Amino acid sequence: MNPSELKIVNSTNIAVVGLWHLGSVTAACLAQAGHTVVGIDENARTIEALQRGQPPVSEPGLAELTSAGLASGLLTFSTNLATLSKSDIVWIAFDTPVDDDDNADVGFVLQHVIRLFPYLKDDALIIISSQIPVGSTQKLEAAYRTAHPTGGARFAYSPENLRLGNAISVFTHPDRIVVGVRSERDKELIASALATFTRNIVWMSVEAAEVTKHAINAFLAISVTFINELASICERVGANALEVEAGLKSEARIGPGAYLHPGGAFAGGTLARDVAYLVEIGKREGLPTDLFESIRTSNDAHRKWPERKITELLGANLDGRRIAVLGLTYKPGTSTLRRSMAVELCRWLHERGAEVSAYDPSAEVLPTELGFIQRSGDFRGALKKADAAVIGTACEEFKSLTESDMIESMPHPIVIDAGGYLERALSNCDRIRYFSVGRTHGTLDTNR
Repeated sequence: MNPSELKIVNSTNIAVVGLWHLGSVTAACLAQAGHTVVGIDENARTIEALQRGQPPVSEPGLAELTSAGLASGLLTFSTNLATLSKSDIVWIAFDTPVDDDDNADVGFVLQHVIRLFPYLKDDALIIISSQIPVGSTQKLEAAYRTAHPTGGARFAYSPENLRLGNAISVFTHPDRIVVGVRSERDKELIASALATFTRNIVWMSVEAAEVTKHAINAFLAISVTFINELASICERVGANALEVEAGLKSEARIGPGAYLHPGGAFAGGTLARDVAYLVEIGKREGLPTDLFESIRTSNDAHRKWPERKITELLGANLDGRRIAVLGLTYKPGTSTLRRSMAVELCRWLHERGAEVSAYDPSAEVLPTELGFIQRSGDFRGALKKADAAVIGTACEEFKSLTESDMIESMPHPIVIDAGGYLERALSNCDRIRYFSVGRTHGTLDTNR
């Protein structure tokens, strides 16, 4: 069936189950599109907050979109699994837990989905968007058939593609959506639900869709580690990695949209989780995965670039040194601190005797274990009398930083900015020692 010929229905009853970042964004966006949506989570506090229009995680525009959905009556929230019985589509949106070693708790997702089986409509379509390894949907199908031998529920897989800080735009204006299905009937229902956002749906088998998610994230992870290893070489030989980046992207077989830009290591569990899935599958199947296994090694080494640079400039003993860290969250525009490399750096600085000051407009409250950080109300307060400043998270507000801010606040300004966020503003000032990954001073990134 040609997707352009699929019948488009005005509204669908949809349940979104699991209401952290992925689920709360999915529910609000589907309601905005005119669907009748119930968001379900067994955490009563999460539901109570959402019913007041307060999402569980900070995401630009999400609170407003949630409130609009509530006001329209198209969006409701519940802890009651029995509400699933009215839903034609059940969208599984649990954020798969990942520990500090990038090991995913897949069982958490599978067990929670299995718990839904007694409440499903007999002809419900379950769309899995949680990040789970290939073969997981097949396991759920088998579990459903065992529990309900005559049941008619079906399963599909559509990998999430959201990005913290830009999730609503990505969901509502996707370049395409990947969906794995078992039947033409499911194509029609899914195309109907997604018609407001796009008709560019890449249809494939469920297993291919699961592997596609692994493949995309692994390729992005390879790209990040590749350019950062190359950038470290550039620093030592006097080449500017930005110019090398431009040369790479001018190659037709690579292209200008390639995920290649010298900067920090990738953080969080999203990319690392899929790389770990592929390594695990390789081991299980007796296949060599040397390339995938090397990604983490390279990325972990690059995570220490700010530490190496601080040690080069200030020495290993930081007693009596004041270091300002601008930006603490995992990504700009969010309040999430877990897996933040800026927080890791703060701990490293504290362990070496440094006095750590910091400012982040999104991190209004720091957990008790980060009590050693002197949180300032603005970036000027954090910079005051600092021996060095590190750009930890590229917050939009920091674009207003000037040479004068640094010179007036810091006795001998040193700025360590892995991603080159402030390069245009600061790198050509003789009174500021400015360092970023793979750059030589005096050459600007004209694409910024």
